[in-house]
Amino acid sequence: MGIRYYKPVTAGRRGGSVSDFAEITDRKKKPEKSLVVPRKKKGGRNFQGIVTSRFRAGGHKQMYRQIDFKRAKDNVWATVVAIEYDPNRTCRIALLEYEDKSKSYILAPEGLKAGDRVISGEEIEPRVGHCMPLRKIPLGHTVHNVEMQPGKGGQICRSAGCSATLTAREGDWAQITLPSGEVRRVSSECRATIGAIGNADHMNISLGKAGRKRWMGRKPHNRGTSQNPVDHPMGGGEGRTAGGRHPCGPTGVLAKGGKTRKRRKPSNRAIIRRRRPGPHYAEA
Repeated sequence: MGIRYYKPVTAGRRGGSVSDFAEITDRKKKPEKSLVVPRKKKGGRNFQGIVTSRFRAGGHKQMYRQIDFKRAKDNVWATVVAIEYDPNRTCRIALLEYEDKSKSYILAPEGLKAGDRVISGEEIEPRVGHCMPLRKIPLGHTVHNVEMQPGKGGQICRSAGCSATLTAREGDWAQITLPSGEVRRVSSECRATIGAIGNADHMNISLGKAGRKRWMGRKPHNRGTSQNPVDHPMGGGEGRTAGGRHPCGPTGVLAKGGKTRKRRKPSNRAIIRRRRPGPHYAEA
């Protein structure tokens, strides 16, 4: 796994880089047909046709791979058939074939290779790729795809290179440290997968040109000061202006330092220590 740099034969190639896809088993292999469904583009609009996410349009056509986030097939060994690319997420995915010949996709952790065997359950060995409840995982282990509610499926640490650390257990609760440095408690019955998500070099890839962003379905993002006053609170004025107020979005919500989390959100009680302000890196 690494990053490939091209010779600067064009302006777009000069600053761009791509993954070398070294961990992909077979780059010509098509995804498992029974586990893919069409993904329709919405252009940032809701069911009423109103734009709720700005600057979304176009993009390459994609098929959605159905990922097994729950890992509820207990005590049945599965063999990793292949490590595949998924256009819908930053990490790689692993195609599993169980002993009963059923197949499923999971998020591919670092170190998992084709031919390895994985299993989920309670009385199993905590190895990379194995899924088990937090109450059965030894303290200090690195985990990913962590559930927030038992049986709902993994929701935490699912992107490339991410992992959480199981730091403590007390009663029916387990305490995990997230990549941002936030310490959160979840039920000990929640499941997690051992290991860290692979493809950690994804964050070092440079797109190199605006066209690659358009392939991802992202349109150019216009500054507020470049718009008209009817479109943005910071728009208008003769010539270039500094905005005339603190930076904000088109609805007037402060963009720099304003808190967006609900003050009385029920899950606030699950946060033991909040992440540090500013660039969010885990504490050493």
